[in-house]
Amino acid sequence: MTHQHVLTPGKSKLNYTPTARVLLVIVFSIISVFVLIPLYALVLGTFKGGAQLFISGLNLTLDPKQLHTLAWRYLFTGVMSDGTLDPHNYFIWYRNSLFIVLVQGSLTLFVSSWVAYGFAMYNFKGKSLLFFCVLMVMMIPFEILMLPMYTQINAMGMRNSYWAIILPFLANMSAIFFFRQFLTGVPYELVDAGRVDGCNEYSIFLRIIMPILKPAYASMAVLVGMAAWNSLLWPMLVISDMKKYTVPIGLNTLWSPYGNNYDLMITGACFAILPLLILFLAAQKFIIEGMTAGSVKG
Repeated sequence: MTHQHVLTPGKSKLNYTPTARVLLVIVFSIISVFVLIPLYALVLGTFKGGAQLFISGLNLTLDPKQLHTLAWRYLFTGVMSDGTLDPHNYFIWYRNSLFIVLVQGSLTLFVSSWVAYGFAMYNFKGKSLLFFCVLMVMMIPFEILMLPMYTQINAMGMRNSYWAIILPFLANMSAIFFFRQFLTGVPYELVDAGRVDGCNEYSIFLRIIMPILKPAYASMAVLVGMAAWNSLLWPMLVISDMKKYTVPIGLNTLWSPYGNNYDLMITGACFAILPLLILFLAAQKFIIEGMTAGSVKG
């Protein structure tokens, strides 16, 4: 007889000895230090001048006499070190990126999970072939798809719009594969029970499947949101209006002809980390739940 042990989120069956717990704390503390050191160097670099960064790069040297907030002031107000005004649209770029992440992330999760639900819960002709195509598309480099995608977006008259950035990525192949694998562990009897209770196919997905997918949504939201926020090549290809630039494109325009705006670039990049950090912290509980839920050992 095969015994199945399901690990309940938040309830570990592992009992560690006091010595093992101390060792785990030490090991993870060391790992945390190595993770936080680059972040510390990045934040410290925002208070240094561009010339100093060009000479010594990002380092952990803390000299209060050389620290200043000129880069922060220039980034947020456009006031340069000599007092002249050089206005730019950093907050507009920030707003555009937030809008794209929210819209693209929400729609991508919904569309991809809907497609994955079909692959996981229904049997239809050509199902295996279509899923094989999903796997094949995951293996194709994005650079190969850019030209046909751009041609299609241009033919649809959507170039230089937010939808040109969002629409091509609504059906995310990686997300479809992830959701499909998650749903294969969901008992099909739940779907039958929904039909018995009078739910149609749309209600089954909205009322039964989507709540079950909450941990998977949280896990994939971080990956989808990170990809949308950091995307540079495709938005730069389809957007020409500066007022519609995203943060990565906007920061790229802040380079001076001599390439010495390292302090400004680092400051803008440091501030741009905040939304991703907040997203990860907000979804952390569900990410852990998604990693442990349904873990079965035979």
